[in-house]
Amino acid sequence: MIDPVTLAQALLRVDSVTPARGAVFDVLEAALVPLGFVVDRFVAGDAPDGPVENLLATRGTGPRHLAFAGHVDVVPPGEGWTGSPWSGELRGGLLYGRGAVDMKGAVAAFVAAASRSDAGTLSLIITGDEEGPATYGTVALMERMAARGVVPDLCLVGEPTSTARLGDMVKIGRRGSVNIWIDVGGRQGHVAYPHLADNPIPRLIAILAEVETVVLDEGTDWFQPSNIEVTDITVGNPAHNVIPAKASARLSIRFNDQHRGADLIERIRTIAERHAPRAVVTGKVSGEAFLTEPGAFSALLSEAILASTGITPELSTTGGTSDARFLSKLCPVVEFGLINATMHKVDEAVAVEDLLALTDIYAGVIDRALR
Repeated sequence: MIDPVTLAQALLRVDSVTPARGAVFDVLEAALVPLGFVVDRFVAGDAPDGPVENLLATRGTGPRHLAFAGHVDVVPPGEGWTGSPWSGELRGGLLYGRGAVDMKGAVAAFVAAASRSDAGTLSLIITGDEEGPATYGTVALMERMAARGVVPDLCLVGEPTSTARLGDMVKIGRRGSVNIWIDVGGRQGHVAYPHLADNPIPRLIAILAEVETVVLDEGTDWFQPSNIEVTDITVGNPAHNVIPAKASARLSIRFNDQHRGADLIERIRTIAERHAPRAVVTGKVSGEAFLTEPGAFSALLSEAILASTGITPELSTTGGTSDARFLSKLCPVVEFGLINATMHKVDEAVAVEDLLALTDIYAGVIDRALR
C-alpha cells in the first residue's frame, strides 16, 4: 500500500507552477502503474494557453465506475517562505510545500486510498492546468475520455473544501462566472471646447449606475444571490485638459443556476446600448452554474466522512469556480478535500493527521461507491 505522506512529499518536491508538465506527472505515473492503472499521458494545445500535459489513468472492469479529478499544477509560490516551497518538509506535524492542500495532498490521498482496494472501476482525471486558463486541461481530458469511451458513474473532485475542520464541508455545486468588458467610444478634444469633442465618461458612468441597480435574483435553496461587481474602470488619460476618446469598464458576475452566462452578457449589452448605442460589449463565460442535487452520492460521501471524523458535513455551493464546472456534464459530481485555510498562501501546509484521515475517507468512498 502507498503511504500518502511519502507520495505527497514526492509531488511537493517538484516545481509544477501552472502549466505543469514532465516531472510531477512522472512521480504520479510511477505510483499508479504498480497499482494496475493504465496511464495515458498527453499534451494538448498551443500558445498562449498551451501546451498543457494531462493524465488519464484507469483500472478495473467492474459495473460501477468512480472517477477522481484533480490537478498537479500550482500557483507561483511568492516570496517569504520559511523554507523552500518545494521542500516537502515535515515540521511540527505539518507537511509544507506549494500545493500541499491545493491539491497535491488530495491527489496523494486518493492514490493511497486506491492502493487499498481493487473493487470496481477507478479512474483519475488529472490536469496540469487548473490554476491557469484551463483551456487545454480538464476539457481536453473529457474529449480524450469520450474518444476512449471512458464514462464514469460518479466523479469526486479533490479540491480543498473543508474550512475549520477536515470534513466540515462538501461542495455539491458551484456558481457560474462571467467577465464582461464595456468600451465606450467618444471624440478627443480640448476641455475648453467641449462642443468640439464627445466625452465618453458620462455615458460609461450612466451604464454602470444602471448596472448597480440590477438585482439578478434573491438566491435559491442551494445558492446565494447572484452578484455583479465592477472590477475595473479605465480611461488612461494622462492630460488634465483633454477630453478622452474612450472609457472602459470591466464587470465580473457570479451567478446561480437561474441564469446562463450568455444571457447575462446580453443583458449588460442591452443596458450599455441604452446609454451608449455604439458601445462595444464583450464577455467571456468561465463556467456555468451547476448543482448535483443531494442524493445517493453526497450521502455516501457524508457517511465516509462521518465514519472517519465523527462530523456530518455541510452541503454547500459557496466559493469560486473549479473544474467540476466541466465535469458536471459527464455525471454527478461532488467536491471534497483538505482544509483550505493556507491554499495559495506563503507556507502552505497540510496536517499529516488530516492527510491520513482524508485517505481513510477516500477509501471509504471507494468502498461505498463500488461495492
